[in-house]
Amino acid sequence: MTSKSSLTYRDAGVDIDEGARLVDLIGPAAKATARPGANAALGGFAAAFDLKAAGFTDPILLATTDGVGTKLKVAIESGRHETVGVDLVAMCVNDLIAQGGEPLLFLDYYATGKLNADEAAVVIKGIAEGCRIAGCALAGGETAEMPGMYGSGDYDLAGFAMGAAERGTLLPRDVADGDVVLGLASSGPHSNGYSLVRRIVERSGLAWDAPSPFSGGTLAEALLAPTRIYVKPLLPLIRDGLINGLAHITGGGLTENAPRMLPKGWRVEFDWAVWKRPAVFEWLVATGDVPEEDARRTFNLGIGMVAAVAPKDADAVIARLEAAGEKVFKIGVVRA
Repeated sequence: MTSKSSLTYRDAGVDIDEGARLVDLIGPAAKATARPGANAALGGFAAAFDLKAAGFTDPILLATTDGVGTKLKVAIESGRHETVGVDLVAMCVNDLIAQGGEPLLFLDYYATGKLNADEAAVVIKGIAEGCRIAGCALAGGETAEMPGMYGSGDYDLAGFAMGAAERGTLLPRDVADGDVVLGLASSGPHSNGYSLVRRIVERSGLAWDAPSPFSGGTLAEALLAPTRIYVKPLLPLIRDGLINGLAHITGGGLTENAPRMLPKGWRVEFDWAVWKRPAVFEWLVATGDVPEEDARRTFNLGIGMVAAVAPKDADAVIARLEAAGEKVFKIGVVRA
């Protein structure tokens, strides 16, 4: 007879103890995102939300999902993981607010080949920070350790957000020919176009820890600026009936996302000279010799969200957004 050595899950590359340690590390961050309707406690098999406790009477539920894309490669290669969690939340909750929905709860999926609880905790604390900014509860998630699926040091993120709006208040609504289109400033490329960004950085020959050629800090720090979350400035305006349509500017840029808030066949007549593009976009376009049409379809070019508002309301909306900390431009007009 021949004896066979026993195999454990840890021998196969999965460390359950490390996963349990991660839950302990992120518990306080998740708890800090508790809000009416959800207690943000981890450990259950599903997340519950009480819509009545959140103040809704006849709600329509909305749900979104998204990721961070290859911006994660910048975080992994530079060893800077603090802000990609904010990106993950932003990509989901900005889509919710574009439909008029208030973000209520958020779930994350973190997948890696070999779990490093300390590194994962940094990422998930960023997710909790994004939830705090958006006013939604980090109600749970999933951590998957899958040896052989990911290269050494790699991980991937996916996010899932649930929101709600009272019946009859969903966006877009009553968009009209001649509506003023407002552009809310972005914080940089947000989480789109990073496959092209990384190719441009490769062409430049700069390392991630090199000084940024267009801002302070390192190149990695500049390109990892987290996606701006527009929920809290916009929600009161939506509820006051001052917003006719919103479009979150993600993949496809302004030219392909803005029409999503309009009736079929309508368009936005942009005035591209109204706002000055942030230096990061000037550097990316110049260094990569990116054609203008491609730049407009790949990057947000400094505008992260657009709103269609009635001409009579435009100045009041701008004043309220600026008071809430947003930088706003009149960037175009709706044309039927």
